[in-house]
Amino acid sequence: MALLSFYVTLSLALLIADARFQTLEILRQALSLFAQPAQELAHLPGQLIDKASGYFVTITSLQEENAQLKRARIENVATLLRTQQLEVENERLRRLLAVRERQQASGQLAQILYSARDPFTRRIVVDKGLQNRVVIGQPVIDDAGIVGQVTRVFPFVAEVTLITDKEQAVPVQILRTGLRSVVFGLGNGQLELRFLPANVDVQNGDVLVTSGLDGVFVPGFPVARVVHIERDTSYSFARIFCTPMAGVENFSEVMILDPRPASALPEELARDRDAKPAAKAGVAKKKRARKE
Repeated sequence: MALLSFYVTLSLALLIADARFQTLEILRQALSLFAQPAQELAHLPGQLIDKASGYFVTITSLQEENAQLKRARIENVATLLRTQQLEVENERLRRLLAVRERQQASGQLAQILYSARDPFTRRIVVDKGLQNRVVIGQPVIDDAGIVGQVTRVFPFVAEVTLITDKEQAVPVQILRTGLRSVVFGLGNGQLELRFLPANVDVQNGDVLVTSGLDGVFVPGFPVARVVHIERDTSYSFARIFCTPMAGVENFSEVMILDPRPASALPEELARDRDAKPAAKAGVAKKKRARKE
């Protein structure tokens, strides 16, 4: 009991002395210097646990975010692909409109619906018909050149015969030399430049454009490019094979050009044309008079 009283009295004396005279400040600092490592060591397990839990929480969060991004990518892949396709289509349509402006030709855009069912022909069906004032004979182009010609028209759709069809022929002109000829479809995606002598000045890579002599196609539209020439002296004509410049088997949009206006005949030819029926009528009248 006496010992306890002594320690209590000593503690109170030290507290009063420290509070009044700050006598234990140096001792307190020394003790804190030695106690700091022990405190840090005591806090280390808790810090490790906090860091580990934070690490695993971060990993879980990143995994969830990654999974969400993957799901979003899969969900948006169709939209992304569609956007890319629309960009390509828009670029093609801009080039197509530029062709129309450059060649001073007017027309209307059409969507290709499907190919003709006959496997021996090269024809397509577009979504423009009589209601859109489409008529037989109108040229059809894309952004690269001539695709074909309207051959059948229905109320809501029209049938276009491609230039690669066996029954299709286009008057052309060799761009390099100005030589005029006619190119025929072969039915296999190629064209053939016919009725030219074996020594004709034609080279691989020559570009064929429409000559406009048929009154259907506007002059100057790209048609085909020469890819192979067979010259045999035993034959009178050379065999000249070409590939179409236009994407006749590709893409899904074309432009149907308006029909070319009929060219007025010269005055002399017009008089001759009007005089022939009158002359025929006069001859028939004289024959009837002789019979009578």
